[in-house]
Amino acid sequence: MLEKKIIHVGIGFATGRKGFLKVLKTYIYSWKDSGLIDTAHIHLHVFIAYDLRYNDTKPSDYTRIGKDLSEKIEGIHFVDTEYIQREVDSLVRENVVSQDEAELFFTSGYAAMRNAVLYSAIQNQMDYLLFLDDDEYPLAVTRDKHVALWSGQQVLSNHLMHIKDADITNGYHCGYISPIPVITFNDTLTEADFKTFIEAISNDIINWKNMQRVMRQGGVTYADTSILIQNSAREVAEANGCKFISGSNLMLNLTDPARMFPFYNPPGARGEDTFLSTCLTERKVLRIPSYAFHNGFSMYNCLLNGVLPTELKPIKADSRAVVTRFYNACIGWVRYKPLLLYITQRDQYARKIEDMKSKLESTLPKLAAYFKLKDFNKIMAELTLYDRNVEQHYAEFLQTQQVWQRMVAHMLSDASR
Repeated sequence: MLEKKIIHVGIGFATGRKGFLKVLKTYIYSWKDSGLIDTAHIHLHVFIAYDLRYNDTKPSDYTRIGKDLSEKIEGIHFVDTEYIQREVDSLVRENVVSQDEAELFFTSGYAAMRNAVLYSAIQNQMDYLLFLDDDEYPLAVTRDKHVALWSGQQVLSNHLMHIKDADITNGYHCGYISPIPVITFNDTLTEADFKTFIEAISNDIINWKNMQRVMRQGGVTYADTSILIQNSAREVAEANGCKFISGSNLMLNLTDPARMFPFYNPPGARGEDTFLSTCLTERKVLRIPSYAFHNGFSMYNCLLNGVLPTELKPIKADSRAVVTRFYNACIGWVRYKPLLLYITQRDQYARKIEDMKSKLESTLPKLAAYFKLKDFNKIMAELTLYDRNVEQHYAEFLQTQQVWQRMVAHMLSDASR
């Protein structure tokens, strides 16, 4: 009997939280439970890129992985600053990229950590790469009347079941996905005011209809029972030049690395998954029935200890931490929307930016007063700045793809020697 070809699967984390090792342990035991760890022809490799500045952490918060865990998988790769510096020096020395190009790709913004993981995965000849977030767990939560019902999710197994027929597979998310708290509207901030604000910063995923539904549910997104029961994948349709994906619960098919695109975000913005979405017109993207619970406000770390709450609490705008998280999300959204519009709706760009400015001008003072945070008024200046620099950001977006193509060609050339 012929032996099955060994499949090398990378699982990538771009992390910065102190509780990362507990999340990793949860996932490793999930892979054990699904039988993947004991499947001889599937070799699992973990790639960990960590940011020590995000939560004032130290390397041991990510590297102190016990032997009982490390022995269960094929390899652990730390995509740290030393690794990145070695690769940058090598690529520059061999004239693959310039120093500026290497810094754009590896060290510029939120996308850089994902790019470093992607690069390392291809360098180590992974067939597939699954991105997981350090605040998402392999669980789905639904609701029966007023009771939360939980089910385990075989995230990695589900992706591997579908990825052979796709370029990208993307699962679903439940829990505290939205950073928008439950808002009790009043004369200071009416529902119409908030709707106008959301319309200004929104895209096809972040929109008033979705936000309204989530707020009615106390800020919680529950898993769709029909998706869990049907257990079938569907192809993601293109909308406004995008096949929208999320940055986690996301698997990339690397069997032909030249078909993959890198991540990019404008400086200080988010949206690295959204900008990848704009590149996927000629790629097959599948939405698969695999949920991850997003612990966005760190309220349910108890889940990793086996405690399953029967009720999920609403997120109210009654603390500075909640308001600050919402404000920071708004800054991230408004920083990346100009480039998204420029890429996908350039013929309407000027009109849409003016519409954004008009809606923000009428609503930002109301948000500042309602949340008692004057910084909301700074959002207009952020929009003006990123609108002014949109052509530069677009040039960087294209340059990142060109740099990536040269890097991939170089890695494939090295692998064939």
